[in-house]
Amino acid sequence: MDFSAYNNIAPYRGKDFEEAIQRVLDKREYLGAFVSILVGNNDFNAIYKYLGIILDNISSVHSYPEFQKRITAGIFVPTIIGRTMQAFSDSGADVLEEDKGYLFLSNHRDIILDCALLDYTLLNNSKPLCEMAFGDNLISNQFVEDLFRLNGGIIVRRALGMREKYLSTIELSSYFVDVITEEKTSVWLAQRSGRAKDGIDLTQPSIIKMLYLSQKGKGITFSELINRMNIVPISISYEYDPNDINKGREEVLREHHNGEYEKKKYEDLISMTKGMKDWKGRVHLAVGKPIQGEFSTPEEVAREVDRQIHLNYRLWDTNMFAYDYMEKSDRFADELSDFDGEAFLSRLSHLSPDVRDFVLNSYANPVRSRLMEEGEA
Repeated sequence: MDFSAYNNIAPYRGKDFEEAIQRVLDKREYLGAFVSILVGNNDFNAIYKYLGIILDNISSVHSYPEFQKRITAGIFVPTIIGRTMQAFSDSGADVLEEDKGYLFLSNHRDIILDCALLDYTLLNNSKPLCEMAFGDNLISNQFVEDLFRLNGGIIVRRALGMREKYLSTIELSSYFVDVITEEKTSVWLAQRSGRAKDGIDLTQPSIIKMLYLSQKGKGITFSELINRMNIVPISISYEYDPNDINKGREEVLREHHNGEYEKKKYEDLISMTKGMKDWKGRVHLAVGKPIQGEFSTPEEVAREVDRQIHLNYRLWDTNMFAYDYMEKSDRFADELSDFDGEAFLSRLSHLSPDVRDFVLNSYANPVRSRLMEEGEA
């Protein structure tokens, strides 16, 4: 595979990697700010301790898999789990084979953690780590781009004209297919553009269609490509979403402005920060089964991805309580005997009714999706 053809979007390799490492070391004050988010702004001893460990490790890594293992999955993620989660669990990774590349199609809740927790899961299950696709709207400066691409990040260019966007999509399609089928390297990709703020996890068929765009003229059928890509649905569930209220306010404002919403300059950065440092309770990541079979349309593939994500989603007390509350039912009353529903509702008591209901429905919707798959809705 000729990686030079993808220099503008692919993770850093070789000389580009070494140069990016040096740029990050030259901006260690930015690293210090990042560490302060993880450990708390006032815990100076912890900041200096973690910063020293990170700088020592960064200075001695020479590839993005090393960066992921030693920095991201080795330091950042365990710190976030220890400080902001009651527990983290995973399931299903044992089905993955070490000599295959996979396309991990994931539901999307948190900008950073969804893919970082997959890498952590893969590492803990002794599986090869993966590259991960991010929109360039998240890249505010060179330092942020360097951190993404040192960590296996693939840049998805979005702010483009129609022709440039088409060419960029073909380039992205070609890269995904080549790196997975030729290099046997796995890739994380969200099932849709942007997070599912309403808790409804549905795959955009256009993402599946994109995969085939670069392969149409190569004598391979759509179904053959899907089988070669080893698509594995990933379902991640957070007991508490640190950004639930922010998401609710954004979506209600969007509804009030006919679907239009203009993000403030640092809104994504604030969301990333809250996602890393605020309480999440219990978190579970479920690895689905590779999708194989005969498929004639992107919609058929998307439906199978959705089916696995909905059935594998770990339902927490927050989900079941919100469902019963919004549906005025007692379906899950037995499971909720120890859950403090009043405390859960009091957290939302200051919100306007429409934002409050949106947030509650964002917790209830995974239950509705599960029940629909089980034919009980």
